[in-house]
Amino acid sequence: MKRLLTILLAVSVLLSGCTTGSMGVEQKQYTATFLNLFDTVTTVVGRADSEAEFKEKAQKVHDELLIYHQLFDIYHDYDGINNLKTVNDQAGVAPVKVDERIIRLLVDAKAFYESTGGRVNVALGSVLELWHEARSDGRDDPVNAVLPEQEALDKASTHTDIEALVIDETASTVYLSDPEMSLDVGAIAKGWAVQQVAESSPTGLLISVGGNVCATGPKDTSGTPWVIGIQDPDGGNDYLHTIYVSGGSVVTSGDYQRTYVVDGKAYHHIIDPDTLYPSEYWRAVTIVCEDSGVADALSTALFLLPMEEGQKLLDCCGAKALWVDLDGNIHYSPGFNDLIRT
Repeated sequence: MKRLLTILLAVSVLLSGCTTGSMGVEQKQYTATFLNLFDTVTTVVGRADSEAEFKEKAQKVHDELLIYHQLFDIYHDYDGINNLKTVNDQAGVAPVKVDERIIRLLVDAKAFYESTGGRVNVALGSVLELWHEARSDGRDDPVNAVLPEQEALDKASTHTDIEALVIDETASTVYLSDPEMSLDVGAIAKGWAVQQVAESSPTGLLISVGGNVCATGPKDTSGTPWVIGIQDPDGGNDYLHTIYVSGGSVVTSGDYQRTYVVDGKAYHHIIDPDTLYPSEYWRAVTIVCEDSGVADALSTALFLLPMEEGQKLLDCCGAKALWVDLDGNIHYSPGFNDLIRT
């Protein structure tokens, strides 16, 4: 059963107030939260003349995101759907006919690979799966938590060549020519899906999928911007900053997400394809960008790069960033300070 809960979103967005709708009726702000999308919390916020009107909008966002969730899932099968798990299961066997949305995602994924110098690689699944298993086991049994075997990581890394991802756009098929390769689109899937849904959604909505925040326009007809909180990687209730956003996306990657501890050291989930270990450049990177899919890819890429190389990517994409280094110091790209509220 679909779950639609009305609650306050207190983690990543700060909201208040009412406005007047087109019919002169005072519009209230509503929040809907879903727990069954992309293995994270999804929140939709917006104003409407009535709760029923807002629920209809929010449910439409949910239903569209659910399609992407199922298509991009690498862990579960769904009746009547060839998804990315199907593609992985058929690696080295045969091409799989897929929905055109998978084709478009993977075409963009190859473009992200090229533009980020291989830092964003959806063909890294064999390596990421080893970390996923070690992390899951370590969180279930912290006393016996271990790192993936280096020999296994080295072997898996020989099956991450994105050229083995063969996309036939005309036939709408995907084939992994390396039978040991697997796809993992976690670095781009949420942001990419949110962007597609946002483009077909009404203006004035704020959509947050696991911290991938996208505004479809100002929060009211007066042009009032949304106020987004950027989480402190050290935790607590304080934000590093709050920023104004009237449209586009805010996406953060951080070392405080999906971690586990081995011998007193925490290991996060953002793996450097060069070292095959969690990157140690930054504590967190926040991207502000018009396109949510691009923002998602950039947040991963910049987390894996020195600031100078990251800034070159930002310049190419017309995006802005905030970095938190390992000592807790905050760095800003040109123009980011113009967004800051507090």
